[in-house]
Amino acid sequence: MHKTHGGMGLKDLSAFNIAMLGKQAWKFLSEPQSPVSRVFKARYFPTKSFLNANIGHNPSYVWRSILRSRFIVRGGARWSIGSGANIPILDAPWLTNGESIDGNITQGLYVRDFNVQSLLSEHGKSWNVLLVPQIFSNDIAEAILHTPLYDQVIQDCLIWKAEGNRCYTVRSAYRLCVEELMDVSHLRHPGSWQDIWRLTVLQKVKNLL
Repeated sequence: MHKTHGGMGLKDLSAFNIAMLGKQAWKFLSEPQSPVSRVFKARYFPTKSFLNANIGHNPSYVWRSILRSRFIVRGGARWSIGSGANIPILDAPWLTNGESIDGNITQGLYVRDFNVQSLLSEHGKSWNVLLVPQIFSNDIAEAILHTPLYDQVIQDCLIWKAEGNRCYTVRSAYRLCVEELMDVSHLRHPGSWQDIWRLTVLQKVKNLL
């Protein structure tokens, strides 16, 4: 039996299951050349990223299940900017803390087909401080210009911000889900739940308590 977290019961198990599905969803982004990723991409999002994929016509049960976990991947994924050539400006988590620029903003029409590289200076790895404010509103321009760029990052790569090693784990996805992405406050009950889980008794006794 999966250990509940803070006495949250069924919602806790639901979050765990979604975190498990998120592992495959993450592979669509981190391992795009794997056979499974290529099959799903060819059928469900041939011209898009998984992050922007639609459910499609007559979707399989597996695809619908994986798609349910996309909010976790969106919440924990972040681009580490190398050249910026592979990162779309809109609807991609490349700003600080994995935030993205909404594709529906007014200025989106002008940059829809451009990538982050278009916002970089031609002289060294830095933001084009003259161009960015001309395109975007003050708040978005500020967010872009305050997003750090590192010379040691050569290639664009998608990282998992919830783990120190930048790799997806079910444990970190589950934690992100119940602590930040899902509202489970209505399932929390007062009490010293951690003290119960630390007891040196049979697991079934802890569950009963």
